[in-house]
Amino acid sequence: MPEPTSAAAPAAPEIDPESAAERDPDPAAERTRSWRAARLAGARLYLCTDAAALHTGGMAALEAFFEAAYRGGVDIIQLRDKSLEARDEIAALEVLAEVARRHGRLYAVNDRADVALLVGADVFHVGQGDLTTAQARRVLGPDVLLGRSTRDLEQVRAAIEDPGVDYYCTGPVWQTPTKPGRAAVGTQLPESAYRLMADAHRDHGIEPKPFFAIGGIDADRLPQVLATGATRIVVVRAITEAADPQAAARALSAALRAGEALEAPADRPSGRTG
Repeated sequence: MPEPTSAAAPAAPEIDPESAAERDPDPAAERTRSWRAARLAGARLYLCTDAAALHTGGMAALEAFFEAAYRGGVDIIQLRDKSLEARDEIAALEVLAEVARRHGRLYAVNDRADVALLVGADVFHVGQGDLTTAQARRVLGPDVLLGRSTRDLEQVRAAIEDPGVDYYCTGPVWQTPTKPGRAAVGTQLPESAYRLMADAHRDHGIEPKPFFAIGGIDADRLPQVLATGATRIVVVRAITEAADPQAAARALSAALRAGEALEAPADRPSGRTG
């Protein structure tokens, strides 16, 4: 996943009937694997962010930012901030966990299985050079969802075929300052991932896994992503650098839901698996 850029720090939000209605009807539901898998299946908007709000406004500002993102329609938030000491990272993640539980949404930890275990993360995400899924399962057990980053078609194929991987990300679609020096893969990789997943389901009965396009995606570029067949995205700056993170999240979420309702082009496999 990319190294996120600084998040805006909105004022602490007031609870109103509209926002309360957006929350999960049963936020106290036990976060079992099946509960998490159901939320992942419905997830479209994944935010990766640092803890910049913590540095500028303390834990209250960080909590307000998480609240704004979830209220806007973000389904998963991953907090990744390598500038934090482990104790501070865990404290920030505990705040994220509390907000996620209030909204009935997912929260993720990147790279550190020990930290994911300590904070009871819903999702653990790894890159190509990190823990294998078998190693992650030994630490975290069977109930945590596992995600994997992919940068080429062979890595996509491996993620599809690995029974331990619950979802994967494809990118960076566009070059991004969060991953300096890493070449963009273009829209071809999510499009190929879409086709490969559909083919694996048709030819081998492999159940489709959610995948998220990632890298330089914003509201202006989103139509190009949707045209590949992908229906899920990871964003960083599109929300963290927005003047109004909640409004930015709401616009992206609405565009994703609207795009999902469109028919896939006739020359693509039927059935959206992105």
